[in-house]
Amino acid sequence: MTISMHSASAPILLQQLGAMLGWLDKAEAHAQARKFDTAVYLGQRLAPDMLPFASQIRIASDAAKGCVARLAGQEPPKFEDNEATLDDLRQRIRKTIDYVKSVPAEAIDGSEERDITIPMRTREAYRFKGEYFLKHWALPNFFFHCTMAYALLRHNGVELGKPDFLVVS
Repeated sequence: MTISMHSASAPILLQQLGAMLGWLDKAEAHAQARKFDTAVYLGQRLAPDMLPFASQIRIASDAAKGCVARLAGQEPPKFEDNEATLDDLRQRIRKTIDYVKSVPAEAIDGSEERDITIPMRTREAYRFKGEYFLKHWALPNFFFHCTMAYALLRHNGVELGKPDFLVVS
């Protein structure tokens, strides 16, 4: 039995986006228990040259919506990148979930050979076929930024464990 491009993308993205909502809930509870402003999380980094926590969430969101949009032959929706609170980040994740759910499986299935172009700011665009894009760009990029967000919360004392990352729905 072969798997479809939709089953190899959308459900995986949705599962992890849902897990991220749980991480934000735990981060908020952690801050409340220790009596500090949750906005502290948004600028956290592990290294000076690393993008901060809020950017990790934004890029994971962009990667998810960009993945399904490009596989479906659509232009990814643009979000403002102006989230300033954990609630704003939750709203962004929920908008991303809604978008991923809105793209029908039929639009993604059969995209293995679809030409995908990823524009770059400072260099020539990347060009892929759909299956290669999914396996070697979209999913690794999405999980990289999810992992960074998870690591930043862990680093800052939020009690997260592997079951929080690997939430099975």
